[in-house]
Amino acid sequence: MITPTTRWHETVNRKPFAAPWHGAAFALTVHLHERGIFSWPEWADALAAALREDENAGHLDGSDDYYNAWLNALQRLLQDRDIAAGTEVQQMMQAWRTAYLNTPHGAPVQLDPLHSESSGSKTGDHQV
Repeated sequence: MITPTTRWHETVNRKPFAAPWHGAAFALTVHLHERGIFSWPEWADALAAALREDENAGHLDGSDDYYNAWLNALQRLLQDRDIAAGTEVQQMMQAWRTAYLNTPHGAPVQLDPLHSESSGSKTGDHQV
């Protein structure tokens, strides 16, 4: 944990995210914001709501539990803007789960290109 008394050299080798998917969720959110999908205040409000609604509210440790709330907030924003319907999100999650489970250890996980083309995500005027 970084505190006000933490020395610079104590943070040099720290990883910014506990898991790669935390960083991916963060990067995706920043990318969508930069593309104009939502403003940063809208994002902050959505994340705050997701954190308040989380069953572990007040006890999140900043790892998977926090980033699960982060993803819930992002999913809600995308659904509210008719960019990704709940069924589309669930289908994509299942496709990634299947790809992950069928990928040999150490190999990169890749989504079946046929699935990603047929998902039919509504992007409206936004390119994501």
